[in-house]
Amino acid sequence: MRVFPRAGRRTRITALTLLGCLPGLAAVLVLVLYARGGDRPVAIHLAAPAPTSSATRYRAPRPHIVPRSAWLDATVSRTQPPPRYDDKVVAVFVHHTDSPNGYSCAQAPEIIRRLYTGQTGDRAWDDIGYNFLVDRCGTIYEGRAGGADRAVIGAHTQGFNHRTAGIAALGTFTAGVPVPRAMADSIAAVAAWKLGLADVDPRGSARLVSSNGLSRYREGTVVALPAVAGHQDGYRTNCPGAALAARLPEIRETAARLQGRIPTRTPTATPAPSRTPPPPATPTPGQASTAPATASTGMP
Repeated sequence: MRVFPRAGRRTRITALTLLGCLPGLAAVLVLVLYARGGDRPVAIHLAAPAPTSSATRYRAPRPHIVPRSAWLDATVSRTQPPPRYDDKVVAVFVHHTDSPNGYSCAQAPEIIRRLYTGQTGDRAWDDIGYNFLVDRCGTIYEGRAGGADRAVIGAHTQGFNHRTAGIAALGTFTAGVPVPRAMADSIAAVAAWKLGLADVDPRGSARLVSSNGLSRYREGTVVALPAVAGHQDGYRTNCPGAALAARLPEIRETAARLQGRIPTRTPTATPAPSRTPPPPATPTPGQASTAPATASTGMP
């Protein structure tokens, strides 16, 4: 990937690979903009208890979500058809955008705007595919139009866009790349909130129907996938990157805790009962003892 600097600008973002982990895309855009302010992680209060009434027992609080209007302006906005909706969200798919990691968080709106431009321009989609995007400071952005509170059908996981939501991490998280704590916590917060509306345990699974034979499963196949899944669980891809995929178990546990569910107990090893070795056999006259040499030491 090459960088083409432009004169007269103080801060530049390296070239952004469009559509991130969406399959088949190799287009690259150049991002050039001013950086404003310092990067400060967004505070996600993970220890806050979920409501405990019987009707909302496992509903997590809604995290702060920056509205779509913060990144979409008149220069790139396009006329699009009305959004489509499902009855509920029973699973979320986690993605990475496969774009550079060295951005300031003040630049996140511009990065999202470029993603939107690529998906609605080069790919001729009606809108950005992800329902939510999270930057490295933990700021959560509304992606696809239709209302963050509603079950908007996205375009993030081929074959499994129905009854799911797509959450994209801004950056590239291949093996060995650190995943910022604020980012992981915010992904968990979105998952906990969206799944809690349907009383879905983030640590469980969801029954989904493949709507496209280009996914990992034939069209019409009913499959149980993790309630908090990686893109690769539904499509043959490396997304969301090995490093972020490795954090999914932790993200599931955090999301479950935000819903007020009992943490999964890590099984502890049960100590083996002490064993008393049998007494050495008494050799018959003229025969050497066959007892193990370790028997006298008490070793098993």
